[in-house]
Amino acid sequence: MNQQIRNPLHGMTLEAIVRALEAHYGWAELGQRISIRCFNEEPSVNSSLKFLRKTPWAREKVEGLYLFMLRERRRMEGRLD
Repeated sequence: MNQQIRNPLHGMTLEAIVRALEAHYGWAELGQRISIRCFNEEPSVNSSLKFLRKTPWAREKVEGLYLFMLRERRRMEGRLD
């Protein structure tokens, strides 16, 4: 259990991750960063979730981008202090 305390993905649903990425990057940039059809052709949260739940390699990329986004946000907050 102690390992999960520091895990930023702990307790995050895939839907929350996709929504956060879409809010931060928008569908167009998200599709450029991770080139998968559900982000580039008629993107929606539902179609993305359906694909990502079936495709482990794509889910790993999405989770990795989410972690990158969190690091970038922390870095930018540090600069503002």
